[in-house]
Amino acid sequence: LEDISLTIKKGSMVGFIGETGSGKTTLLDIAMGLLNPNSGCLKVDGQIIDEKNIRSWQNQLAHVPQEIFLADTTVSENIAFGVTSDQIDQDRVKKAANKSLIENKINSLNNKYNTLVGERGASLSGGQKQRLGIARALYKDAGVIILDEATSALDIETEKEVLNSIRNLDESITILMVAHRLDTLRYCSKIIELKDGKIQREGSFNEIVKNLI
Repeated sequence: LEDISLTIKKGSMVGFIGETGSGKTTLLDIAMGLLNPNSGCLKVDGQIIDEKNIRSWQNQLAHVPQEIFLADTTVSENIAFGVTSDQIDQDRVKKAANKSLIENKINSLNNKYNTLVGERGASLSGGQKQRLGIARALYKDAGVIILDEATSALDIETEKEVLNSIRNLDESITILMVAHRLDTLRYCSKIIELKDGKIQREGSFNEIVKNLI
């Protein structure tokens, strides 16, 4: 990345596009505090993020990758990932499942939320795994959700419903997304196009993407 200067407002939904190697993943890794820039800095509410407050910042983040890691435990434990079973808030689990449109599938399982998902979620489809990943992010109650091609296995209508559900959950949640389908980006308030590690263009869906579809 080079000469990146970017401001993201709280509560906005920002999309990132660009060819493979353009810098999308690197930029999101810096935003998540996984990489430190060689020069410049990451600021949140005007405060520089460094080793003293990086954990506090990362506690506000939920990252949903394209390939979701699922443990061979129950559905509830996978949604409330990292929380001991006796500390799981089941009402919160069900709310997250409802918002990510995976609730009906869970209720159709023999043991519902206590069903074992199998090794790497062997009993679930790609789209169901992605919706579980989104439910996990919603359970965390994060202020920033990063969707890295996290809806690529969903059909267009389900993807639309999931994104609208997340958007309506809390207007203060900031969403950063790399989309598999350009049409997905129509929900974004701003789109950033990267090329060769630089911001090529920045604007609305109509300004950036419409002519590319």
